[in-house]
Amino acid sequence: MAQVGTIPQQTGAPAEGGGEDGAGAVVGRTPWELFWRRFRRDKFAIGGAIFIILLVLMAICAPLISHLTGHGPDELFPFTGLDQYGLPLGPSKHFWFGVDSQGHDLFVRVMYGARTSLFVALFATGLEVVVGTILGVAAGFYRGKVDTVISRIMDIVLSLPVLLLALGLVSACGFSNNGCLGGLIKPGLLLVSYVIGLFSWPYIARIVRGQVLSVREKEFIEAARAGGAGDFRIMWREVMPNLVAPLVVYSTLIIPTNVLFEATLSYLGIGVPATTPSWGGQLSDASQIFNVAWWTMFFPGMFLLGTTLAFNMVGDGMRDALDPKTAALSYKKQSGRKQRKRAEAAAVEPTATQAAA
Repeated sequence: MAQVGTIPQQTGAPAEGGGEDGAGAVVGRTPWELFWRRFRRDKFAIGGAIFIILLVLMAICAPLISHLTGHGPDELFPFTGLDQYGLPLGPSKHFWFGVDSQGHDLFVRVMYGARTSLFVALFATGLEVVVGTILGVAAGFYRGKVDTVISRIMDIVLSLPVLLLALGLVSACGFSNNGCLGGLIKPGLLLVSYVIGLFSWPYIARIVRGQVLSVREKEFIEAARAGGAGDFRIMWREVMPNLVAPLVVYSTLIIPTNVLFEATLSYLGIGVPATTPSWGGQLSDASQIFNVAWWTMFFPGMFLLGTTLAFNMVGDGMRDALDPKTAALSYKKQSGRKQRKRAEAAAVEPTATQAAA
């Protein structure tokens, strides 16, 4: 009796670089499609992204929320929000998060505090990325004296006591009616953003410098030089596209740091103006009455914790999705059980030869 041969079946997962359509043809995937395919496997990163989207919507819709509740961010409720001893009342159907020590609706103040934290963090991060990228690209591309001068400036800034200098600078500009630099920078959100960006750009500059040093010796850079391209064209058209991924990932990881920096300055009373809602200012106010009004610290603290945690999870997920090696390890870890089950099922399945016998 003639034996019938069998064709081994593939039990592993298809390669991430492509798949098969109905006709069996290999379908290619763009880098962004691969990134999204890897990123969506990380449930923590997806959860963090959803939280950030909701937080941004909440910050944008803060005036609408204030209008619907009928409670303004600076409106006081001394008769309905405070008891007979002058202590704030807890969460209720009229005040969802309770009332702070001064009689403000804490829910509305937390919503507006999200606007403050996100504005300062995003503006400061954008300033850091712009300054750090320009100086980092210049240092890594030209090297020599340019690299030496920029690197020494970065070392000096990184060696400074950041918090103490930030406190002194914000205090000096905040207590002056004319602001800083002859009135160019006024006390407020922009001042805090400038101070944070002033002391944080070297971290991005160092990362950019290292990336440029590794890219500038590649073959496509030499080909661009041989084709007569100038330095600016090479930096803009050849080097910058290779910096987008690490800059995006690192920016998502530095945003929560800036959120905490702003909250620290506001907690100490020298950040944003006292009349501006801020999570740090709310925590500072709650520290005096926390033993009798736990909600005054709980809700701002939870939003501050959730924001920093969400951005960190998204940053970790983006880093893993953009790194092929890390993504492959993560894929094997998540799909290992399914592959083992398929392999076990294929091992116990009778072959065509055994069936014929």
